[in-house]
Amino acid sequence: MADPIKVVLIEDSAVALEIMKRLLDSAPEVEVVGTAQDGEQGLAVIAQTQPDVICTDLQMPKMDGLAFTKKVMSDFPRPILVVSNAVHPGNDVDNIFNLMSAGALDFFPKPTSGSATDYEKLKTALITKIKVLADKAK
Repeated sequence: MADPIKVVLIEDSAVALEIMKRLLDSAPEVEVVGTAQDGEQGLAVIAQTQPDVICTDLQMPKMDGLAFTKKVMSDFPRPILVVSNAVHPGNDVDNIFNLMSAGALDFFPKPTSGSATDYEKLKTALITKIKVLADKAK
């Protein structure tokens, strides 16, 4: 089996961070190598862990996802998946455009609690996006 895809999660909500971590930890092809609660911490974690893919929130204290994306692309260019409630197609076109212009490659609605079926669909969709982004980085 190939080495797992190394992922860093940057999310200020402890609940959302835990949900994402559990989703990804349940997939053998993905390894969460670090977490942070804001963009500033995230930059330090990325420098230490050298992940293949970064998943970040948009709305965070200290350094938001847009400023973080710009900094990552200038200092540690690698695929960024924005996981946020503020990136729903049709509702948040400006946010999506700004993030994509800054270098983010894709976006995903922030996971919330739901049924087991929803959980499995969410897990599959999130892991598929991460795999695609990791392949683009090669």
